[in-house]
Amino acid sequence: MTTEDRARELLPPEVFAYYAAGSGEQRTLAAQERAWDDVLLRPRVLRDVSTVTTATTVLGTPVAAPVLVAPAALHGLAHPDGEVATATGVRDARSVLVLSMRASRPLEQVAAAAGPWWQQLYVLRDRGISDEVARRAADAGASALVVTVDVPFVAHKPAGPLPPLPPEAIVEALEGRDPADERLQQAPDLGAADLARLKELTGLPVVAKGVLRGDEALRCLDAGADAVIVSTHGGRQLDGVVPSALALPEVVDAVDGQAEVYVDGGVRTGGHVLRALALGARAVLLARPVLWALAVDGSDGVRALLDDLAADTRDVLGLAGCTSPDDVGRDLVRI
Repeated sequence: MTTEDRARELLPPEVFAYYAAGSGEQRTLAAQERAWDDVLLRPRVLRDVSTVTTATTVLGTPVAAPVLVAPAALHGLAHPDGEVATATGVRDARSVLVLSMRASRPLEQVAAAAGPWWQQLYVLRDRGISDEVARRAADAGASALVVTVDVPFVAHKPAGPLPPLPPEAIVEALEGRDPADERLQQAPDLGAADLARLKELTGLPVVAKGVLRGDEALRCLDAGADAVIVSTHGGRQLDGVVPSALALPEVVDAVDGQAEVYVDGGVRTGGHVLRALALGARAVLLARPVLWALAVDGSDGVRALLDDLAADTRDVLGLAGCTSPDDVGRDLVRI
């Protein structure tokens, strides 16, 4: 039985459905893993791979493997300790947590348990609220802001209404406010000035998340972004978009070394990680597998997931004739 199957048994049906759902007809959701599998490997031979490491850096931060944890809302629905448990497991695996703005625990509590971490932000119509979250994250020790750029508003999902929320607010700044207040929704006029303002406000590097085109990646860099994440938002926004595996080469080629490029969406195995590195990603990010591991075994489950994926990545690096992530090149794949 897989960890996902065990999580399905343990979680209330509406919670599992909330995490698992894509948007629209869920075509993007269904296509993501298959797109990584369709990238074929061309291994090198006659290479000395007696010593292989998965260690690398992201925005200058050392990590044990090129595998990070993507932002996902409401970990408190999966485990009583919510994002605090996730942060503990990520820290113990020597990875980086990207904390969702829609977390179920105050960011200061999560920061106290975390190793290196980045704060994800939605820019809200009332920019004062999202700016407040950015300032708090910087004060609590976040080392980057990850600004989601592909959610001018939330897409319809077939999974039904949001499950009952944990007792703590998902964003403390919204305490006592009317959730129907349109000023608390994502800003449909999100623009370049927002990236520049958040960077100046906090002094932190800004990562633009949700890019699927080379020209849009360059627009984000021109607006002040220090890195980009190629992402379909887990198949939860515009349905039918190009899968991340197919969008990644175009973005990498357009960026042309000006910034680090990361990718998420359907990455599940060391082979997928190898493909992402070969296509030019600095690292990958995981979301749903982390939620399933958290639901099954808390912080230990998250650590084990990341450790196991690092070990799998180390094996496939060696089998492909590579000794480290820096040794991987596009010659290793055929799309």
